[in-house]
Amino acid sequence: MNAKRGYMPEDERNFAPEAIHTMQTASRHIRYLINESYDLKQASTFVGNHFLLSERQRLAIMRSLATDEQLAVRQSRQVQISDLEGKEVWIDGFNTIITLEVMLSEGILFECMDGTIRDLAALRGTYRLIPETSEAVRLMLQTLQEEQISKATILLDEPVSNSGRLKALIADIGEEFAFGLDIQILRDVDRSLYDRGNVITSDSVILDHCVSWVNLAVEVMKENGKSGICLWSQEGTANGTEEESKDPVYREQSHILS
Repeated sequence: MNAKRGYMPEDERNFAPEAIHTMQTASRHIRYLINESYDLKQASTFVGNHFLLSERQRLAIMRSLATDEQLAVRQSRQVQISDLEGKEVWIDGFNTIITLEVMLSEGILFECMDGTIRDLAALRGTYRLIPETSEAVRLMLQTLQEEQISKATILLDEPVSNSGRLKALIADIGEEFAFGLDIQILRDVDRSLYDRGNVITSDSVILDHCVSWVNLAVEVMKENGKSGICLWSQEGTANGTEEESKDPVYREQSHILS
């Protein structure tokens, strides 16, 4: 049996229903703090300690949340996939393909506040092709062809292992599709996408810098009847509530986080 991309055995416990409920409560607290300009990592550590969250749980929450300001900026820059006809798109290759691999291998995905889907598959310079890679690439390109784009430029990170093999695989599968395809291996993909429009990624840093972006992974998931885990609640997310401000977590934060 093939291992799931981004999966750890302890995830069964980390993301069980009762754990998700606790994480949703913790997320509400962290949201309050980051909207008050506290650092996300620092806030997640502080609240995570209070709720005895594991490192995987804290990482999942951090990837799921955003400040009100970030949400407003990202929403204003989002381009609907139905508006791509005749246009060129720029794709954060590893980011997009890995998320689709996780979906196909029934791994854990998270529905994030900014509307994106994110995973816990760590890419620390190592990557290997798995049985789901070809289908992930094909789903990505098929979705773009259905929207009748003119060209797709896919950027892959040079420091990551097997980037050359992935480029060759994409090029081979790409011959099945009518639109233009350019695959580049670059040392700094993130910065290369900062000044681009119609960027396909869920990377939060790129979303905060690019001209515009497209939420392709979510469209693919919808087409395949998939959904992710939601670790945040819409209740009380706008700068906290009076009830939250009375919580011991917040009474402590002024002298611990300051």
